[in-house]
Amino acid sequence: MTTKTLNRRQWIKNSTLATGSFALLSGSLTDAFSKPSSLTKYVSTTETMSSEMIKRHAMVADIKARLSANENPFGPSEKAKKALMEAIDKSYQYPMKSLMTLTENIATYEGVKPENVMLGAGSGPLLQAAVAYFGKLGGNLISGDPTYGNIPNDMTEYFKTEWRKVPLTADYKLDLDAMEKAIDDKTGLMYICNPNNPTGTTVDSAKLKAFCERVSKKVPVFVDEAYIDYMDNPKEASVMDLVAKGHNVMVARTFSKLYGFAGLRVGYMVAQTPMLEAFKPYSKGGRSISATSGSAALATYNDTEFLQTALKKTTESKEYLYKILKKQGYEYIPSSTNFVLFPIKMDGKKFTEEMMNRGVSVRFWKFNGKDYCRVSIGLMDEMKAFEEAFVQIA
Repeated sequence: MTTKTLNRRQWIKNSTLATGSFALLSGSLTDAFSKPSSLTKYVSTTETMSSEMIKRHAMVADIKARLSANENPFGPSEKAKKALMEAIDKSYQYPMKSLMTLTENIATYEGVKPENVMLGAGSGPLLQAAVAYFGKLGGNLISGDPTYGNIPNDMTEYFKTEWRKVPLTADYKLDLDAMEKAIDDKTGLMYICNPNNPTGTTVDSAKLKAFCERVSKKVPVFVDEAYIDYMDNPKEASVMDLVAKGHNVMVARTFSKLYGFAGLRVGYMVAQTPMLEAFKPYSKGGRSISATSGSAALATYNDTEFLQTALKKTTESKEYLYKILKKQGYEYIPSSTNFVLFPIKMDGKKFTEEMMNRGVSVRFWKFNGKDYCRVSIGLMDEMKAFEEAFVQIA
């Protein structure tokens, strides 16, 4: 057996986390963990929704504005594009070095060790690993309502977990006090999406960190920070430093939003090493990232100049959307993300269908006895297409 074969196999074995050796599971994690007998019937509701979106788009001959998927229409960066193209020549090779370097760079920036980082093809597969692991353990899950449904929906549907939905506050923010009070001896996971989807709201950073410190001593806390880069000070707003301090907190990030990688698929999770070890049987980790995408992510990670430019363009389009809504007499929820949620004056399904008939795709939600529309931020021409369609049915 050649050295090359040994190295490749060793990399495949360890690439779910990072390079080097990792701590073994300890205590309750070891006792609680075992592989599920089968996941063949486990299909993410996110994938199903994406299929429905594709069908709706295919039925419309002229899509003027795709504002339903929270994509960043301004990216990726020129550095990412250049690295992606250059990586093609050696894309026949497994991207061991670039992914190891990306892991190390993430660890350095976030103030953790490489073994605290798990890569993934976007944050979606990492969320699904959490679904499979915690869903199998049973009990209940606590989250705000409404929130991003990947983890709670799938844990409820496929693993029969009880989902304890805690209503948002009057200003559409996560009610951390009520969420903490909902914990009991059967709670297996606390899920936090900050900034929250679909509301685009955030909670006070100091209060959230204090909440996570307290709660993680009772139950694991999963914090989904997919939209954190759209905040004024992402580093300060993030709870990433709690992992470095040893708390039982998992933080998921994605390149799919401000970095513009929705189609390139790169993300990562930062957590305690035993927890990431527990997720390994449910995720391919870095092995799911292509050589081209990995090189592009490495080239653009923490590119401050690019991120600020993309954020500026997003803000300009968002301000334009605010003006449209105000002009038509609609209130909206001020957003810290690349989407805006606002209450509408007709049935949500009917509204989205009418918008789609006019070449504009948007999403809708129902909660608090009202129908809401969520509009992703697009190019200025797309926002004008939204305006043209919206004024016809508003």
